[in-house]
Amino acid sequence: MTSLADIQDAFTAALREPHQPTPPALTADCSGHARGFDVYRNNRASTLVDALAAVHPAVQRLVGEAFFRAAARLFIDQEPPRGPLLHCYGAGFGDFLDAFPPASTVPYLGDMARLEWSYLRAYHAADETPLAIEALAEVPTEHLATIALRLHPAVTLHRSRWPIGSLWSQLLAATDPRELDMSCREDVLVARRLISVEVRVLPEGAFELVAALAEGATLAQAVERASATGLDFDLASQLRGLFDAGAIAGFHPTRREQHDCLPVRAA
Repeated sequence: MTSLADIQDAFTAALREPHQPTPPALTADCSGHARGFDVYRNNRASTLVDALAAVHPAVQRLVGEAFFRAAARLFIDQEPPRGPLLHCYGAGFGDFLDAFPPASTVPYLGDMARLEWSYLRAYHAADETPLAIEALAEVPTEHLATIALRLHPAVTLHRSRWPIGSLWSQLLAATDPRELDMSCREDVLVARRLISVEVRVLPEGAFELVAALAEGATLAQAVERASATGLDFDLASQLRGLFDAGAIAGFHPTRREQHDCLPVRAA
């Protein structure tokens, strides 16, 4: 007698692979079950492709709907969902596109997919009221250098060899991106203020500042790292931008705490 585990394994394998026959256990009593299984299998794949398309509108506009859906279907075959939550599926799509030969003519496609995944991640991140910049005025001047700013759970930082932040904005605004200089690299911050997700292109030095804060550095240490880039670093302007984006959730004067949820992408 076939064990329940064997039946479940056969069902899972056939569900993931469209060319697999219907599991015998489903057709033993009724041949019509095969047609029902095929419908279910196709609906599952279509639902997952639709979910990926909803998360990656800019990626789809770069390559077209047919290319996107074909690539998404291959991704689903290689990396099927591991959990029941649809909004948690697709984190590896950018890495898949990096290694997908037909996408090699659009080398920034993986970075764009990771940016769009960060947008979804920010939207679903834990709720926490962002800190207002006025809170810094309450810190004694002699302690400002030693505080560590705590990033909001929605924050993600990206470094790309291409202008993915500007390209993303143009694609979603349906403007012509051909005017964009694709030789320019960009650092991008994804954050959320209340329910509004923001994608901001960072000025020079800000990537190093935020990356240091994510690692739990004090404000003085973060500024030192940003200043080491040799660029004209304006701390007041940088901090104001981070607070305005809702990227800062709080601070602690002595304890160093790493922002574990922040994936720092350096392409």
